Amino acid sequence: MTSPDKAQAREDLHALDYDIEDAVVVSSSAQLKAIANGTRSDILNLLSERAATVSQLADVLDTPKGTVGYHTKVLEDAGLIRVVRTNQVRAMTEKYYGRTGRTIVFAKVPKPDDPLWFVNDSLKHMASDADSAFPMFTSRFARIPEKRVAEFADRIIDLAEEFLEIPRAGDVVYGFLGGVFPTDRPAFTEDGESA
Repeated sequence: MTSPDKAQAREDLHALDYDIEDAVVVSSSAQLKAIANGTRSDILNLLSERAATVSQLADVLDTPKGTVGYHTKVLEDAGLIRVVRTNQVRAMTEKYYGRTGRTIVFAKVPKPDDPLWFVNDSLKHMASDADSAFPMFTSRFARIPEKRVAEFADRIIDLAEEFLEIPRAGDVVYGFLGGVFPTDRPAFTEDGESA
């Protein structure tokens, strides 16, 4: 049985104003190239909040409509966004774009020459304020079985989804960066000796 608090919490989740798949797999060169651009990344981020027209995106990005139109076309051709509805305004049809997937799953490393591009891109957009408790990071290292690493990866995805479901409010866009990764740190073998 769902408690009233839990039911209300579900109602308070951020809901997109259009239907979206849980995930879209990015594997083609065109898709990888589309995502590797800062403006297109910003467009994808904005469309995770709500559908928008080229004009609305241009206003928020403070970028010419023609430039934003070009970038939306690249994203649409790559299958990362689509027209989710239209609106007739005088003699023109406004197109509202939305993402095709809430989560973007990479089938291969987007930039083989820069395997940390995702982390570097996130850190590039990080802002800090001496009066704020954020940014906040923690780091841990453990020799654990790969099966358990996969379980943690699933939990990180769940946590990231929860982060996106929070209702939009406030004046600051916060980022969430989480991951598990192999390292070159030394380790003991099963018998306690160093590897």
